[in-house]
Amino acid sequence: MANSTMEALAKVGTSAWLDDLSRQRLTSGDLRNLIDDLRVVGVTTNPAIFSSAMTSGEDYDAQLASLTAAGASPAEAVFTMAIDDVRDACDLFSGVYEASDGVDGRVSIEVDPRYADDYEATIAQARELWQRVGKPNAMIKIPATDASLPAVSAALAEGISVNVTLIFSVERYQQVIEAFMEGLDRAKDNGLDLENIHSVASLFVSRVDTEIDKRLEALGGDALALRGKAGLANARAAYAKFEEAFAPTNIRWAQLENKGAHPQRLLWASTGVKNPEYPSTLYVTELAAPQTVNTMPEKTLRATADFGGEVVDAVSGQGAAATATLEELSEAGIDLADVIAVLESEGVEKFVDSWNSLLDSIEQRMTQLKK
Repeated sequence: MANSTMEALAKVGTSAWLDDLSRQRLTSGDLRNLIDDLRVVGVTTNPAIFSSAMTSGEDYDAQLASLTAAGASPAEAVFTMAIDDVRDACDLFSGVYEASDGVDGRVSIEVDPRYADDYEATIAQARELWQRVGKPNAMIKIPATDASLPAVSAALAEGISVNVTLIFSVERYQQVIEAFMEGLDRAKDNGLDLENIHSVASLFVSRVDTEIDKRLEALGGDALALRGKAGLANARAAYAKFEEAFAPTNIRWAQLENKGAHPQRLLWASTGVKNPEYPSTLYVTELAAPQTVNTMPEKTLRATADFGGEVVDAVSGQGAAATATLEELSEAGIDLADVIAVLESEGVEKFVDSWNSLLDSIEQRMTQLKK
């Protein structure tokens, strides 16, 4: 029987996705249980997640030995193993995918983070991953960097469903909406069926609080009262832009919707709390809203399932209040533009570091297997 809190979250309009994937989750039945018991309807992955999965235990050893014998490079081996996991997860979510008319049941796989500032490499790999996974419910994760945003439009124009990741600001999110609309316009001109193209825009939440809280603590005094408010305010301000962009009164969107297009849902990412003083469900229950996704690490997912309070829409119509909070932060001495610049740089850097660490570990293991 599905968990009542997770059912309530879904009723508000927030789809619960798991921010994790490993072969062990697939082969043990663990992911299947999360689907059945906690109403998990999708999965997101990133380089850090695969680094953790592939360097723990022995689940990948047999395949890695085979790939080593075939002469694969560490990067080829990692992508082959990751693609197999994503493909199997797509099959596991096929029922959810069909029941939701393609809205959920999605499994994301990310392009090499080292390509974040290289349009040509990003779009080439997005095409390759989409083809190699070969499942209609896959999503290709492309970062919302200046260089990669055009790749978002190009991928959508070719019918590739995209998860736009590493969004930290409302301003960047507006650029993502524009890239999405442009991609669908081009897809329509290419004669593609817009009903088959889906996208989410992943706005990172807890990292905003982590960076801003650190700066508030340095300021001290009255500024301390604003701790823990930036992440939610930033997300709610972004949602106000979502409501505006995908309203029937937006002629450009109305024309696309008339051709079968689906809105690009906001996905709340980085929703595990970093500060133990904050409620463990802060970035879930306080961001419940229609047409959203919340991708959670398992710890946050289970905390949400155990939540004892009422789950209601906590975001719709909150744009003005959210903007006021962001203005308070600015007045308190927080340079929001600098915060976002730091977070965007660190976001790519962290994924690159995880990727390089994974490649180093796999290369060492492959060397051992050759002996």
